[in-house]
Amino acid sequence: MKLKLKKMLLDSFVLPGLGIGAMVVLWAIVSSTLAKELPSPLKTWEESKLYILHPFTKRGEMDQGIGLFTWLSLTLVVKGYVLALLMGTPLGFLLGVSKTFAKIFDPLFQILRPVSPLAWLPLGLVLFASAGKNISTFAALFTIAVCAMWPTVLNTAAGVRAIPQDYLNVAKVLKLSFTKRLFRVLIPAALPQMFTGFRLSLGIAWLVIVAAEMLTGRPGVGGFLWQEYNSLIYSHIILCIITIGVVGFALDRLMNLVEKHIHAIMAFPATVRRMLTRTSPNLPPEVAHGVS
Repeated sequence: MKLKLKKMLLDSFVLPGLGIGAMVVLWAIVSSTLAKELPSPLKTWEESKLYILHPFTKRGEMDQGIGLFTWLSLTLVVKGYVLALLMGTPLGFLLGVSKTFAKIFDPLFQILRPVSPLAWLPLGLVLFASAGKNISTFAALFTIAVCAMWPTVLNTAAGVRAIPQDYLNVAKVLKLSFTKRLFRVLIPAALPQMFTGFRLSLGIAWLVIVAAEMLTGRPGVGGFLWQEYNSLIYSHIILCIITIGVVGFALDRLMNLVEKHIHAIMAFPATVRRMLTRTSPNLPPEVAHGVS
């Protein structure tokens, strides 16, 4: 047990700490030799500590604590990410299930997939030109959703195509309804690859929001970064870069945690029904067995 604890501490804290320490030392050396304009770690802390020590203080629309800027960016990312999943998951299923659908739309998807968010954002501004003050919000949501949905589309399609034919044959033999076949066969079998797509989509959504805020001037980490770049305050630019990296890492770890426990989460309703059936054997069938 002690060896496992020591190994966990070594892998989770000591070795990553060494990597971060080496990066800080390299940063300090570069700032004092090759790039004199680059603020040192100490100078960055001195000029940025107001935003770090008071992360939720609002002094103005573009003068807020780094915590508030991060929250503003995250709320928009979550909305765009949900839209990406709502669009990408059904499209992925259709691509995986229907060869005809795949032949018609897969070439189009492959053309649209590599388009940069810097190209989608102006189109979003045109599409939502009538939105008035909310134009930048809708354009950013559109850009996040369109850019982030492709990993979900492709991984969902790959997961559906990889389902063993035996699973589908058993579903036919049992004469399962479409809903039961979807939720008891297709989704559980394709879920590992689907979640890979969900995870990649979240990372892309976080990258896109920074670009969207920079171009639209919205308050958030990206908007703050662009403002400080125009003001030539390099310490705050570094603060934004570190914040973007830390939040992206936290989001990825969170998705990794959910991915590890997703089957238990999906099985939770069935577990509750079984418990209810044991305690109340006279429950109606639709409650005891789930609604088809």
